[in-house]
Amino acid sequence: MAAVRLRQRGVRAVSTLAVLGAVLFSAPAVAFASPAAAVPAAALAAPTPGVVDPAAQDASGPVGSSDEQFVIAVRLAGLWEIPAGEMAAEKGESARVQEVGAAIREQHVELDELTRNAAEKLNIQLPDQPNQDQQNWLAEMEAAEGAQFDEIFVARLRAAHGKIFPVIGTIRGSTRNDVVRALAQQTNTFVLTHLTLLESTDLVNYAALPAAPNAQADPVTGANALLAAAQARGATGGFDTTAIWLVLVVAVVAGAFGAVRIIRSR
Repeated sequence: MAAVRLRQRGVRAVSTLAVLGAVLFSAPAVAFASPAAAVPAAALAAPTPGVVDPAAQDASGPVGSSDEQFVIAVRLAGLWEIPAGEMAAEKGESARVQEVGAAIREQHVELDELTRNAAEKLNIQLPDQPNQDQQNWLAEMEAAEGAQFDEIFVARLRAAHGKIFPVIGTIRGSTRNDVVRALAQQTNTFVLTHLTLLESTDLVNYAALPAAPNAQADPVTGANALLAAAQARGATGGFDTTAIWLVLVVAVVAGAFGAVRIIRSR
């Protein structure tokens, strides 16, 4: 009977340690599931963008300077990528470049209409011709022929889409205006499709693409703030994962040692 009682105690001790380990493992998940509970609401709010035009202050929300610049940038993209797509459809060396050019042209016509409608609602003045850099790219394509044209077309459009892609995410996540938010959502779909189309030509020189910025030092993405919040979670009531692991290891070792002593004492 004594031996049975000792074995039962050993089982209960190991079970208790298992439960303790489960609780410790689940604690970080609970801590990270609701970070807002430990951070003041004011610290989570993004800065309010500056207002561009009082006339645009309607039910759709305020229009910041970054909102206006974004709408103009989308318009400018269409002003040069529509003719670039037309050139690719007509003079592309490869059939795939011709197909991609035609698709990008058609989709930019649709996106341009969405952009003009948004600008009209928000009283934003749009340009009616590409900027100087974009005009130079079009001239470069017009002067090229054959395989050289294909390479220039893909390189210029892939670079342009890669630059505006992260901007779309920033605007989508920070704008206070419903119309701009909807346009950013729509633009994101188009740009992602165009990136995929251009890459399907197998002409993208990935080694020549600009390197990604350092997320920890990039004030636009806010990644540094997220890292700082994570590192400071102990000061805001969160759990320190290092301490949790230390406690867990000590508990497991102690449990194993105790179980061995119980078994040997039978």
